[in-house]
Amino acid sequence: MTTIYIDGDACPVREEVFRVATRLQLKVFVVSNGSRPIRPPDNPLVSMITVSEGADIADDWIAERMTAADVCITSDIPLAGRCLEAGGRALSPKGHGWTTDNIGTALAGRAIGQHLREIGVTTGGPAPLTKADRSKFLSALDTAVNAALRGRPR
Repeated sequence: MTTIYIDGDACPVREEVFRVATRLQLKVFVVSNGSRPIRPPDNPLVSMITVSEGADIADDWIAERMTAADVCITSDIPLAGRCLEAGGRALSPKGHGWTTDNIGTALAGRAIGQHLREIGVTTGGPAPLTKADRSKFLSALDTAVNAALRGRPR
């Protein structure tokens, strides 16, 4: 059975995931450390999981449960890498699919950005989510979920 995991603290596409999961009757876990309370939807397929605060606690919860049949929605590149290591699929909220071919470059870029911030360089944040991004996300989610349901390799 395919499950969708959402790294929930800063995920702007939760509602889109809920709609797809409802249509396909898939279980969704929205995992958060509780620093920003998330209002649970009135949907029996969606479970809100609040873990204790701390670095990577929510990521650990997701990564420990990921299987090859699952999909994770996250902006966190290291978590995406852990999901891929478990054989699952990972998507960014903008519809970028993480793969074993592109995760290494993304992790390296993240490390460079972190180093630049540590030495005082202003690197800026991500661009706001657009309607086109949401559309791309929905298409990528549909593709990832259907591939997972069919048991296709990533």
